[in-house]
Amino acid sequence: MKKFTLLLVLVTSLSFAQSNTKLYDIINSVSAERIEKDVETLVNFGTRHTLSDTTSTTTGIGAARRWIKSEFEKISSECNNCLDVFYQKDLVKKGENQRITKDVYVVNVVAIKRGTKFPNRYIIMSGDIDSRVSDPNDFTSTSPGANDNASGMAGTIEAARVLSKYNFESSIIFVGLSGEEQGLFGGKGLAAYAKNNNWDIVGVLNNDMIGNITGVDGVVSNRDFRIFSEPVPPTETERQRNSRRFYGGEVDGISRQLARYIHKTTKTYMPEMNPMLIYRLDRFGRGGHHRPFNDAGFAGIRIMEAHENYTQQHQDIREENGINYGDVLAHVNFDYAKKLTAVNAINLASIAWAPPAPTEVEIGGIVQPSTKLRWKKVDGAKGYKIYWRDTTSPTWDNQRYVGDVNEFTLNGIVIDNFFFGVAAVGENGEESIVTFPSGVYR
Repeated sequence: MKKFTLLLVLVTSLSFAQSNTKLYDIINSVSAERIEKDVETLVNFGTRHTLSDTTSTTTGIGAARRWIKSEFEKISSECNNCLDVFYQKDLVKKGENQRITKDVYVVNVVAIKRGTKFPNRYIIMSGDIDSRVSDPNDFTSTSPGANDNASGMAGTIEAARVLSKYNFESSIIFVGLSGEEQGLFGGKGLAAYAKNNNWDIVGVLNNDMIGNITGVDGVVSNRDFRIFSEPVPPTETERQRNSRRFYGGEVDGISRQLARYIHKTTKTYMPEMNPMLIYRLDRFGRGGHHRPFNDAGFAGIRIMEAHENYTQQHQDIREENGINYGDVLAHVNFDYAKKLTAVNAINLASIAWAPPAPTEVEIGGIVQPSTKLRWKKVDGAKGYKIYWRDTTSPTWDNQRYVGDVNEFTLNGIVIDNFFFGVAAVGENGEESIVTFPSGVYR
């Protein structure tokens, strides 16, 4: 009886240790009302087209970005200037593509919550500032962009409000990106800025349309959402491509590991939500602002609604054949936008509280009845956890905490039948993103 009681206490203690109650506080702090107010403010700028007015105080993208910056500054003032707020901009010349009809500064609004231990290690949440109607070069017509993408921008501002109340070991960036509809120019500019400043970017959570629950196919759901991620980085070398042929890893790039992390965190702390891992860079033939970061070699994913309504995207406001076209305020579900904002917030917090992911992970066990892994330790880790899964499984389904070591052998587990990875675990129990092996341990 005593052994049973002791075991029960041990299991209960372990379960409790794996749950960070602060993440539930973060979820409960996100406000649908504040998100609605911010979306309405963005809609009321009339148009936020990249080429629209920049001097007016009430209309155009200039007024919109100044308001976003003022909101970040207000948040910062309420947390003892805990955010570093600034514009990051690049001049895009007329003719760089068919949607750039005049020279324009593409201006991003950046707010950085600096990490206490790893200030140059960043996790980023982004939303898009700009909007458009049917003609991508029409920069004067009313273009509310309520869901696409005032919802993602408002969610980013709200996440900044909530997370500004906490301190994190790594830095979190909240950013409004411009120029998305004209060619992903804002993301390109910030990715280049990050490279030039040697930022260590853990990942980018691009939020593009997080407010619609009624699909054009008639499906209505306030629980489903999609996580798009590319399989492997486009920057991989020929040697890495050849290695994948023999050792696997076709669906285990850094962006895919970020997507799995978000899936796991969401299922743990928000089990009512249904995160859908979509094994694709973005929707079929389309693009989003995580792609420029992927192009630069950074991990990046897109979080968005599962059931789109194309009559409300990139449309002139009109009624035609009984259908109301246009991306207007009435089509946004703010309780749903609150949920997806919370998904972002808890993942930003989890990653920023966790130690860096293990580096130089190697794996071995060819023609052996066991699998062995070795890795380089990282600062801030109290121990490490090995994950493995069936080769056809989308998620890490098996795990073992192995303590503060830099190598371990999984006896009885044949390397041929599974994929493996290693995560670092911090003193607070938070885990890093899983690192897939990149070398062979002989």
